[in-house]
Amino acid sequence: MARKILITGGQGFVGRALVDRFADDGFEVVCADMLDRAFRPDVRFVKLDIRDAAAVQEALSGVDSVIHNASLVHTKHNREEDVWAVNLTGTENILAACRAHGIPRLVYMSSASAVYEGEDIENGDETLPYSRISQAPYADSKIAAEKLVLAHSGQGGAHACAIRPHVVFGAGDNRFIPAILQKAAAGKLTRAVGNRDKLSDFTYIDNLVDAVVAAEARLDTGSPVSGQAYFVTNGEPMAFFDFIEKLIVEMGHPPIRGKVPYWVAYSAAAVAEGIDTLRGGTLNTENGMTRFSVRYMVTHHYFSIAKAARDLDWRPAVSLEEGIRRTAEQLRAAA
Repeated sequence: MARKILITGGQGFVGRALVDRFADDGFEVVCADMLDRAFRPDVRFVKLDIRDAAAVQEALSGVDSVIHNASLVHTKHNREEDVWAVNLTGTENILAACRAHGIPRLVYMSSASAVYEGEDIENGDETLPYSRISQAPYADSKIAAEKLVLAHSGQGGAHACAIRPHVVFGAGDNRFIPAILQKAAAGKLTRAVGNRDKLSDFTYIDNLVDAVVAAEARLDTGSPVSGQAYFVTNGEPMAFFDFIEKLIVEMGHPPIRGKVPYWVAYSAAAVAEGIDTLRGGTLNTENGMTRFSVRYMVTHHYFSIAKAARDLDWRPAVSLEEGIRRTAEQLRAAA
């Protein structure tokens, strides 16, 4: 009998890719999200607000495995209560339901920002400590949630792990890629921030899904995966604006020619955040203009994927160049 797996945040970019893959692999899939719009007939769609503990308890009844993907990505220093309510309280509710129903497997979609302190990270691995300083409510809340998930592993026969991707991209993205292309189309992406000498990791969506599938399959008694966190990226660090340039050129836009000093971009982001905060704070409208995002652009942050390769028997199947090409091809076909 096929295992029944529930995927939170299943209507988003990563979530939908996970829903499709697990359904294709023969799982009985429940897609849980604030939206319940059906996109395939062999999946059950449930409207779920993970901040609602009672609703989470009901949704997880009878489930064998959970991929907890839902989160609120918000790197501005405002709307903090909303971010913590989704990212931490929502995770607490998921864990409580897993305990109540005796669900043995949980994969948590975390973030590489859990170890980022605003300084260079070069080939960082999972021995890096959690960030000891506050970078943004998103990063802070993901750290708190990941700690709870990993502590949950081993309790009452439960097994859990955390996957830490970095800059996930692909044609179905509704956040990162659209913001880039909108700026390029408007002629506002002609200059890089800084010297383009700092390297970043990127993760093509298919590679991330492969890693999650491998992790879920290995969550069992005695498995080295239980209770562990894993960096999952393409393992091909590239300067942030080199990546951006490759993508926009593939989409027919001109290359990036000039540069903006870091301090100018950071100051502009600080002003933009301040104005946004005075207006009450807006969600899902960052477009790269936050202090957190700008700092990311001018520091090394790339990670070793050796632990994931070893424990999950996983390797990125799609190269970065091929991922960019596929993304552009699919975007052009959908236009």
